[in-house]
Amino acid sequence: MSNNVLLNNVDHRDLRVDPRRGAAFGDDVMYAPTFPDEFRNVQAHYPIVFHRDASGGFHPLALFGLQEGANLFLEANGEGERWDATYVPLSIQRQPFLIGMAGEERLVHVDLDHPRVRAGTGEVLFQDPGIATEFLERARSILLALHDGIVATSPFIEALLRHELLESFVLDIQLDDGSLNRLAGFHTIDEARLQALDGAALERLARDGHLLPIYMVLASLSRFRDLIERTNRRRAAGR
Repeated sequence: MSNNVLLNNVDHRDLRVDPRRGAAFGDDVMYAPTFPDEFRNVQAHYPIVFHRDASGGFHPLALFGLQEGANLFLEANGEGERWDATYVPLSIQRQPFLIGMAGEERLVHVDLDHPRVRAGTGEVLFQDPGIATEFLERARSILLALHDGIVATSPFIEALLRHELLESFVLDIQLDDGSLNRLAGFHTIDEARLQALDGAALERLARDGHLLPIYMVLASLSRFRDLIERTNRRRAAGR
């Protein structure tokens, strides 16, 4: 359960947020939401796929593992765990903060029951006399970028559906130990349909800023090899 409240410099002047990475802080997840403006950074490390929710809507995700609860980028080190990639998606970076709307104003909220807050250690959010710290200002910037990115995702998805560019896929994987594994339940870009689009359709996608994110999704699919290799290494190490 979460306990989301509006952040303020009176009630939360002594609040601390632990910035470390690890399963204990909620990072051991298979995927996280992403958005088109983030695809360039995400595709360098993670496959980008699309999930269809119960209402039929599609959402882009950065994939961290091949099964629920397995983040293959969390690795143990001498101090606990680290995230083994130079870029962490903003939807992960923003925790335990959320953005809320009051009319047109965007306000920062915090989940008081998040393990990063319950730890009671880490970065302070306010300095005397109630001024936001650099850590909190950065968190606010992440929330604004994430909010704007998610809002901009809807027209991108609409364009993909208009041109019927989303297709479901199944990935069958045989690991080094001989075990067979299947990844299913996600969608990707239909490359054949993309190549069959006429010049006018491609021009519109480019003009609307959708063509580059599409290519970033296709480029990201090569990162599945990394997920498979990471899975093999964990199996070999008995983890």
